[in-house]
Amino acid sequence: MVPAPRAGVWMSAAGLVLFALVGALAPNNNTLRASTSPLRVLGPPSLPHLPGVVSVTATLTAVALACLGTLLLLRARQRGWNPSPRRLFLAGAVATAGIALLTPVGSSDTASYAAYGRIAALGQDPYLTTPADLGGPYAALVGVAWRDAPSVYGPVATWWQEAAASVGGDRPWLTISVLMLAGAAVFLATGHLLIRTADDPVRAALLWSANPLLIGLMVAGGHLDTLVACLAVCAVRLATRATSRRHDLLVGVLVGLACGVKISAALLGVGLAWPLLRSRVWGRLARRTAAAALTLLLLYGCYGTHALAPLSAASHQVSRPSAWAVFERYATALLGHGACTALIGLLWPALMLVLAAVLRRRVPAATPAAGAVPFALAFAWILTAPWSMPWYAAFAWALAAMFPQGRRVTQGLVVTTAVMALFHSGGGHGWTA
Repeated sequence: MVPAPRAGVWMSAAGLVLFALVGALAPNNNTLRASTSPLRVLGPPSLPHLPGVVSVTATLTAVALACLGTLLLLRARQRGWNPSPRRLFLAGAVATAGIALLTPVGSSDTASYAAYGRIAALGQDPYLTTPADLGGPYAALVGVAWRDAPSVYGPVATWWQEAAASVGGDRPWLTISVLMLAGAAVFLATGHLLIRTADDPVRAALLWSANPLLIGLMVAGGHLDTLVACLAVCAVRLATRATSRRHDLLVGVLVGLACGVKISAALLGVGLAWPLLRSRVWGRLARRTAAAALTLLLLYGCYGTHALAPLSAASHQVSRPSAWAVFERYATALLGHGACTALIGLLWPALMLVLAAVLRRRVPAATPAAGAVPFALAFAWILTAPWSMPWYAAFAWALAAMFPQGRRVTQGLVVTTAVMALFHSGGGHGWTA
């Protein structure tokens, strides 16, 4: 029997402790500008705040330890380590529950979610009204870069945010806490589903439920990408087992709902459609496409086509640091801003498709096309998109947990996510800009 990898376990635990420490001792350089943890708001106010250099060091160290711990645990699994999936899930659940009660770490997105939810709860349109227009304590928590931006999230995300704000009322800390706890519940539900349905339950638990890197990014960050991942798991699992027209329609509805959270989930629809296109299974393709399109039409019909306008503006953004930021700098000087933006808009999708084809060939042949193609597209997207954040990888992580994707490809996903997190974990503050 292969012994438990002590170094991997201790590194994973240490990474999670550091993530929790940064969240518990908020506000600091890697959290929101005020503590939103109910443990701190309702508990003893005497807890210290982490100095800037300490919080930055702790967060970067947490990411590095979580990355190394994940790699070591996966390596041990490959060598025959066979822990109980149930125990892994329970360990991850304890860590998830504890971190979800703290102030979000690494991003200010939850503050934006809360502000958009408050706008909707007050009867206004979050696709027209910005957090700056809302003002008050909600706007004060939103990152400076997003205060004047209307929502870029879909109607499903808006209703999710509105439900949390309806509970929180004029207390943004409570709204954010509800969002954190709801996101943690979805994270655990996804993990439970993966353990029950994945080809290798132990590997699935290591890649999701008990993954310190994902807990530190998705749960501690409170990101909506976890909800997209959950819907993707349901859609892909159903697509691999679909035997009737009803199943095809349900797959389409799930894809539409995922796009109703974040429009980037359209990659899921493309990934599920490609095998049907190659096999010329036109009827199933038509049913899924029609169901997805109708679902999206109904969702956005509740607001109107203006809800798509913020997406157009956001699509021209380039995250920094990235290779596209360097390209943008020199291409703008040579061609002008408009031509540079158009050129990037043409280049990155082409690069994504080429890279997805390369990744698809590295996925084991035993992996169903309905799992391999969406995974390849999701991974290629986070590598090539001009605006890419580490939590966008949730979709790819979930699919990697469902089916074997190859050792090197999985290691690449771990390292890619960690490297991105090292540059984008500033809690919405300027040091990562």
